[in-house]
Amino acid sequence: MPPSSAYSSTPPVITPASREGDANYTPPSFPIGPFTKYAGNPVLVPNAQHEFESAYIYNAAALVLDDTVFLLYRAQNAAKVSTIGLAWSTDGYNFTRLDRPVLEPSEPWEAGGGVEDPRVVRIDGVFYMTYTAWDLHKPRLCLATSTDLVHWEKQGGPLFPDFVDVECTPEGRTQIRKGHTKSGAVFPERNADGLYMMIFGDAFLCVAESDDLIHWRARPFNEHFATGVHPWENRLLEPGPTPIKTRDGRWILVYNVATTGAPGYRNNQYSISQMLVDHNRLREGPLARLDRPSLVVSAENERSGQVNEVVFCEGMVQFQGRWFMYYGQGDSELGVATADVR
Repeated sequence: MPPSSAYSSTPPVITPASREGDANYTPPSFPIGPFTKYAGNPVLVPNAQHEFESAYIYNAAALVLDDTVFLLYRAQNAAKVSTIGLAWSTDGYNFTRLDRPVLEPSEPWEAGGGVEDPRVVRIDGVFYMTYTAWDLHKPRLCLATSTDLVHWEKQGGPLFPDFVDVECTPEGRTQIRKGHTKSGAVFPERNADGLYMMIFGDAFLCVAESDDLIHWRARPFNEHFATGVHPWENRLLEPGPTPIKTRDGRWILVYNVATTGAPGYRNNQYSISQMLVDHNRLREGPLARLDRPSLVVSAENERSGQVNEVVFCEGMVQFQGRWFMYYGQGDSELGVATADVR
């Protein structure tokens, strides 16, 4: 039987009262790891019998609710239109999938390419999903909310339609772009100023703030939070899951990187790393970051896929005494790596 071949038309019931997090959750210290890739990868693969995910499955947000791991994953059909699917598991490895998407393209800025790459945070019983709208011309960061993971309400249009930043191309050139926004990781608590903070972007890590989690103000690009310092992250940095609070009150940001080429890394190879953050002092940049990635390309379906040389994380949870890092493999399938809770 192929991995995660079970489907259901009825998902588990989630309400604002559902308990979040592992029953024996232990706050981490920096860094989390080391991680070991699951020998049974991939845990989610496309299924030709379900049109919305007939071509590719990857890049999943993750939460633990009522002793169950839930994934919101990016699915693509044969036309490469993306939707968001829902899956759940009681062991972190074997998943049942809802037989239909929970978020689909409906707006002009989503037409053609769809809705991509969810990141999810839960605050006061409400799930806030940042996702990328893709109209085949420009990616735009958007927001949707839910209380049950199934029924989502899109909150207006793109969050930062006029944002201007700088990207580094795979060839190593830099260029200015406008309105291109992706990948928003929201801190689950207000900072000392009473604001919710988001790290976003897919070149430099940039910062936005909000009073209500719906309306966001992006700080100018020249106030960006971080850029690459290592050769293996010199092309782009892109935030991963919701930041994780450490036992001493700081935060771990898992982030994705790409390189223009470095010893041991091919041009445009992606890796997954971690940095330590104080969300009261984002203007000062990261407190620390790893000197080597947490996870690198090694498996054949990471070397070769819809996009070659890719591991990419948007969801990580603590569950049953282990950390589960869910990551896209070659933009084609979904794998998991685990680490002991220390």
